[in-house]
Amino acid sequence: MGKSVAVYYSSSAESGNTARLLASFMRGIKRGKDTTETFAVKDLNISPCTGALHCWFKVPGQCYIQDDMQDLCSSLREAETLILATPVYIPLPGEMQNLLNRLCPLMEPILETRDGRTRAKMRDDVAISRIALVSTSGWWEIGNFDTVVRIACELAENASVPFVGSVLRPHALVMGQQEDKAREILDAAEKAGYQLATTGTMSQDTLAVISQPLTSEEEYRRGFNSNYLRVKGKGH
Repeated sequence: MGKSVAVYYSSSAESGNTARLLASFMRGIKRGKDTTETFAVKDLNISPCTGALHCWFKVPGQCYIQDDMQDLCSSLREAETLILATPVYIPLPGEMQNLLNRLCPLMEPILETRDGRTRAKMRDDVAISRIALVSTSGWWEIGNFDTVVRIACELAENASVPFVGSVLRPHALVMGQQEDKAREILDAAEKAGYQLATTGTMSQDTLAVISQPLTSEEEYRRGFNSNYLRVKGKGH
Protein backbone atom coordinates (compact mmCIF):
# COMPACT_ATOMS: atom_id res chain seq x y z
CA MET A 1 0.00 0.00 0.00
CA GLY A 2 1.39 3.37 -1.02
CA LYS A 3 0.33 6.99 -0.84
CA SER A 4 -1.04 9.08 -3.69
CA VAL A 5 -1.34 12.86 -3.52
CA ALA A 6 -3.40 14.80 -6.06
CA VAL A 7 -3.09 18.54 -6.59
CA TYR A 8 -5.77 20.08 -8.76
CA TYR A 9 -7.25 23.27 -10.11
CA SER A 10 -10.93 23.43 -10.99
CA SER A 11 -12.73 26.72 -11.59
CA SER A 12 -15.97 25.39 -10.09
CA ALA A 13 -14.47 23.68 -7.04
CA GLU A 14 -15.83 20.18 -6.49
CA SER A 15 -18.56 20.48 -9.15
CA GLY A 16 -16.21 21.31 -12.03
CA ASN A 17 -15.37 18.80 -14.75
CA THR A 18 -11.75 18.44 -13.65
CA ALA A 19 -12.75 17.93 -10.01
CA ARG A 20 -15.38 15.31 -10.94
CA LEU A 21 -12.99 13.36 -13.15
CA LEU A 22 -10.28 13.48 -10.50
CA ALA A 23 -12.69 12.41 -7.73
CA SER A 24 -13.56 9.25 -9.67
CA PHE A 25 -9.89 8.58 -10.39
CA MET A 26 -8.98 8.97 -6.72
CA ARG A 27 -11.81 6.65 -5.67
CA GLY A 28 -10.19 3.99 -7.82
CA ILE A 29 -6.79 4.63 -6.28
CA LYS A 30 -8.28 4.35 -2.80
CA ARG A 31 -10.07 1.12 -3.79
CA GLY A 32 -6.64 -0.15 -4.83
CA LYS A 33 -5.56 0.27 -1.18
CA ASP A 34 -3.46 3.41 -1.60
CA THR A 35 -3.93 6.14 0.99
CA THR A 36 -4.89 9.41 -0.69
CA GLU A 37 -4.78 13.15 -0.16
CA THR A 38 -6.26 15.76 -2.48
CA PHE A 39 -5.39 19.45 -2.47
CA ALA A 40 -7.33 22.15 -4.32
CA VAL A 41 -4.79 24.73 -5.48
CA LYS A 42 -7.55 27.34 -5.63
CA ASP A 43 -7.92 27.10 -1.85
CA LEU A 44 -4.19 27.38 -1.10
CA ASN A 45 -2.03 30.44 -0.63
CA ILE A 46 0.86 29.76 -3.00
CA SER A 47 3.08 32.68 -3.96
CA PRO A 48 5.08 32.71 -7.20
CA CYS A 49 8.61 31.34 -7.20
CA THR A 50 11.17 34.16 -7.20
CA GLY A 51 13.95 32.11 -8.79
CA ALA A 52 16.31 32.84 -5.90
CA LEU A 53 17.27 29.12 -5.66
CA HIS A 54 17.48 29.43 -1.87
CA CYS A 55 16.14 25.85 -1.81
CA TRP A 56 19.19 24.65 -3.72
CA PHE A 57 22.16 26.77 -2.67
CA LYS A 58 21.30 28.37 0.70
CA VAL A 59 19.22 25.83 2.66
CA PRO A 60 18.88 22.76 0.41
CA GLY A 61 15.33 21.45 0.28
CA GLN A 62 13.74 24.45 1.99
CA CYS A 63 11.97 27.38 0.34
CA TYR A 64 12.28 30.72 2.13
CA ILE A 65 8.72 31.74 1.14
CA GLN A 66 6.34 31.04 4.02
CA ASP A 67 2.94 29.99 2.68
CA ASP A 68 0.83 26.87 2.15
CA MET A 69 3.57 25.17 0.11
CA GLN A 70 5.26 24.21 3.40
CA ASP A 71 2.46 21.83 4.36
CA LEU A 72 1.90 20.67 0.79
CA CYS A 73 5.57 19.79 0.34
CA SER A 74 5.47 17.80 3.59
CA SER A 75 2.67 15.67 2.14
CA LEU A 76 4.39 15.36 -1.22
CA ARG A 77 7.59 14.10 0.39
CA GLU A 78 5.61 11.09 1.67
CA ALA A 79 3.77 10.38 -1.60
CA GLU A 80 4.81 7.67 -4.02
CA THR A 81 2.46 8.98 -6.70
CA LEU A 82 1.92 12.64 -7.60
CA ILE A 83 -1.21 13.35 -9.63
CA LEU A 84 -1.54 16.71 -11.34
CA ALA A 85 -5.10 17.59 -12.34
CA THR A 86 -5.92 20.65 -14.39
CA PRO A 87 -8.10 22.01 -17.16
CA VAL A 88 -6.40 23.25 -20.31
CA TYR A 89 -6.12 27.04 -20.34
CA ILE A 90 -3.34 28.77 -22.35
CA PRO A 91 -1.96 26.30 -21.50
CA LEU A 92 -2.29 26.16 -17.66
CA PRO A 93 -4.22 28.06 -14.99
CA GLY A 94 -1.83 30.50 -13.33
CA GLU A 95 -2.27 28.78 -9.97
CA MET A 96 -1.06 25.47 -11.40
CA GLN A 97 2.00 27.08 -12.96
CA ASN A 98 2.86 28.68 -9.60
CA LEU A 99 2.58 25.25 -8.00
CA LEU A 100 4.86 23.57 -10.54
CA ASN A 101 7.53 26.24 -10.12
CA ARG A 102 7.38 25.88 -6.34
CA LEU A 103 8.16 22.14 -6.49
CA CYS A 104 11.84 23.03 -6.90
CA PRO A 105 12.70 22.29 -3.22
CA LEU A 106 11.76 18.64 -3.76
CA MET A 107 14.48 18.29 -6.39
CA GLU A 108 18.22 18.03 -5.95
CA PRO A 109 20.54 19.71 -8.48
CA ILE A 110 22.81 16.72 -9.03
CA LEU A 111 22.76 17.00 -12.77
CA GLU A 112 22.87 14.42 -15.53
CA THR A 113 22.50 14.70 -19.28
CA ARG A 114 20.00 12.35 -20.91
CA ASP A 115 19.03 12.54 -24.57
CA GLY A 116 20.73 15.91 -24.82
CA ARG A 117 18.81 17.44 -21.88
CA THR A 118 19.99 18.44 -18.41
CA ARG A 119 18.06 16.61 -15.66
CA ALA A 120 18.03 16.76 -11.86
CA LYS A 121 16.54 14.20 -9.43
CA MET A 122 14.16 13.96 -6.49
CA ARG A 123 15.81 14.39 -3.10
CA ASP A 124 16.50 11.26 -1.07
CA ASP A 125 13.77 12.19 1.44
CA VAL A 126 11.13 12.55 -1.32
CA ALA A 127 9.20 9.34 -2.00
CA ILE A 128 7.66 10.40 -5.34
CA SER A 129 8.43 7.64 -7.83
CA ARG A 130 5.84 8.38 -10.54
CA ILE A 131 3.73 11.24 -11.88
CA ALA A 132 0.34 11.08 -13.60
CA LEU A 133 -1.93 13.69 -15.21
CA VAL A 134 -5.70 14.17 -15.15
CA SER A 135 -6.95 16.88 -17.49
CA THR A 136 -10.09 18.25 -19.13
CA SER A 137 -10.47 20.52 -22.13
CA GLY A 138 -13.19 22.60 -23.73
CA TRP A 139 -11.97 22.02 -27.29
CA TRP A 140 -13.13 18.99 -29.23
CA GLU A 141 -9.83 17.37 -30.25
CA ILE A 142 -7.49 15.29 -28.10
CA GLY A 143 -4.54 17.20 -29.58
CA ASN A 144 -5.50 20.21 -27.48
CA PHE A 145 -3.88 18.42 -24.52
CA ASP A 146 -0.46 18.12 -26.16
CA THR A 147 1.18 21.06 -24.39
CA VAL A 148 -0.21 20.20 -20.94
CA VAL A 149 0.84 16.56 -21.33
CA ARG A 150 4.30 17.73 -22.36
CA ILE A 151 4.53 19.94 -19.25
CA ALA A 152 3.67 16.99 -16.99
CA CYS A 153 6.16 14.77 -18.84
CA GLU A 154 8.83 17.45 -18.55
CA LEU A 155 8.33 17.67 -14.78
CA ALA A 156 8.75 13.91 -14.49
CA GLU A 157 11.84 13.92 -16.71
CA ASN A 158 13.38 16.84 -14.82
CA ALA A 159 12.87 14.94 -11.56
CA SER A 160 14.08 11.62 -13.05
CA VAL A 161 10.86 9.73 -12.25
CA PRO A 162 8.52 7.92 -14.67
CA PHE A 163 5.52 9.64 -16.19
CA VAL A 164 2.88 6.92 -16.05
CA GLY A 165 0.15 8.37 -18.25
CA SER A 166 -2.65 10.85 -18.83
CA VAL A 167 -6.38 10.67 -18.09
CA LEU A 168 -7.79 13.07 -20.69
CA ARG A 169 -11.37 14.26 -21.27
CA PRO A 170 -11.80 16.52 -24.35
CA HIS A 171 -14.99 18.59 -24.94
CA ALA A 172 -15.77 17.99 -21.30
CA LEU A 173 -18.77 20.32 -21.35
CA VAL A 174 -20.73 17.72 -23.31
CA MET A 175 -20.61 15.38 -20.31
CA GLY A 176 -23.26 17.57 -18.70
CA GLN A 177 -25.59 16.89 -21.63
CA GLN A 178 -25.12 13.10 -21.79
CA GLU A 179 -25.70 11.57 -18.38
CA ASP A 180 -25.21 7.94 -19.43
CA LYS A 181 -21.95 8.67 -21.23
CA ALA A 182 -20.75 10.81 -18.33
CA ARG A 183 -21.31 7.87 -15.98
CA GLU A 184 -19.39 5.56 -18.33
CA ILE A 185 -16.49 8.01 -18.44
CA LEU A 186 -16.39 8.52 -14.67
CA ASP A 187 -16.56 4.76 -14.08
CA ALA A 188 -13.61 4.33 -16.48
CA ALA A 189 -11.68 7.03 -14.59
CA GLU A 190 -12.23 5.09 -11.37
CA LYS A 191 -11.02 1.94 -13.12
CA ALA A 192 -7.89 3.77 -14.33
CA GLY A 193 -7.14 4.87 -10.77
CA TYR A 194 -7.53 1.33 -9.51
CA GLN A 195 -5.21 0.06 -12.24
CA LEU A 196 -2.58 2.65 -11.37
CA ALA A 197 -2.70 1.79 -7.66
CA THR A 198 -2.54 -1.97 -8.19
CA THR A 199 -0.31 -2.35 -11.26
CA GLY A 200 1.52 0.96 -11.63
CA THR A 201 0.05 1.46 -15.11
CA MET A 202 -3.25 2.34 -16.79
CA SER A 203 -4.56 0.36 -19.76
CA GLN A 204 -4.91 2.16 -23.07
CA ASP A 205 -8.37 0.66 -23.50
CA THR A 206 -9.53 2.26 -20.25
CA LEU A 207 -8.00 5.62 -21.15
CA ALA A 208 -9.69 5.46 -24.57
CA VAL A 209 -13.11 5.13 -22.92
CA ILE A 210 -12.42 8.29 -20.93
CA SER A 211 -11.34 10.21 -24.05
CA GLN A 212 -14.04 8.89 -26.42
CA PRO A 213 -15.80 11.40 -28.72
CA LEU A 214 -19.26 12.38 -27.47
CA THR A 215 -20.22 14.30 -30.60
CA SER A 216 -18.75 15.07 -34.01
CA GLU A 217 -16.23 17.88 -34.32
CA GLU A 218 -18.49 19.71 -36.78
CA GLU A 219 -21.54 19.50 -34.52
CA TYR A 220 -19.56 20.63 -31.49
CA ARG A 221 -18.03 23.58 -33.32
CA ARG A 222 -21.40 24.61 -34.74
CA GLY A 223 -23.03 24.57 -31.30
CA PHE A 224 -20.14 26.42 -29.68
CA ASN A 225 -20.12 29.16 -32.32
CA SER A 226 -23.89 29.48 -32.18
CA ASN A 227 -23.80 30.03 -28.42
CA TYR A 228 -21.13 32.69 -28.74
CA LEU A 229 -22.89 34.53 -31.55
CA ARG A 230 -26.10 34.56 -29.52
CA VAL A 231 -24.28 36.20 -26.61
CA LYS A 232 -22.49 38.61 -28.92
CA GLY A 233 -25.82 39.60 -30.48
CA LYS A 234 -27.10 40.69 -27.08
CA GLY A 235 -24.46 43.41 -27.06
CA HIS A 236 -22.54 42.27 -23.99
